[in-house]
Amino acid sequence: MTSFDDREAAFENKFAHDQEMAFRVIARRNRLVGEWAAKKMGLTPAETDAYAKSVVQADFEEASDEDVVRKLLGDLIAAGVDTSDEDVRTAMAANLVEARRQLLEAK
Repeated sequence: MTSFDDREAAFENKFAHDQEMAFRVIARRNRLVGEWAAKKMGLTPAETDAYAKSVVQADFEEASDEDVVRKLLGDLIAAGVDTSDEDVRTAMAANLVEARRQLLEAK
């Protein structure tokens, strides 16, 4: 194998690793923000776990975060929680940082 082929393979491996990590960070963020919303809605621990999983699943509807924002905002409002789009997006941003921290610590 030539050095160009080695570099190409290394780049492809790094790209695949980076994509996998990005997916894992977003999935962890969605779980954490689901737990945040469940706490605001006063769910039990079992309900919280199920709800957090449903938030992770909701992210597969669209390529952006809008599907998660819509789910969280709709569920919080339906539960009578006084919240806004900005509150949800702020929680998502804060939990993105926490998700990255957790995944880096797990390595």
